[in-house]
Amino acid sequence: MEITENHRHYWRKNLQITGILLAIWFVVTFVVGYYARELSFTFFGWPFSFWMGAQGSLVVYVVIIWYYARYMAKLDIEHGVHEGED
Repeated sequence: MEITENHRHYWRKNLQITGILLAIWFVVTFVVGYYARELSFTFFGWPFSFWMGAQGSLVVYVVIIWYYARYMAKLDIEHGVHEGED
């Protein structure tokens, strides 16, 4: 199978969104945790660092997964590689 310009564009967009979402994951997982002591303000009645550790990061992870699945479904349709419903 020969790789066409359509395949290259699809793969480039896939790598781009993966890189952006991994950067968001890294910030939420490591940067917020590293600076937790400096993030000492109240958020929904709890200290922000505690809230991010207990719930906030999990919410962000679910949003990342939801967005990636939605984005890739649209990209698959756009590039004609959608598997469809059986």
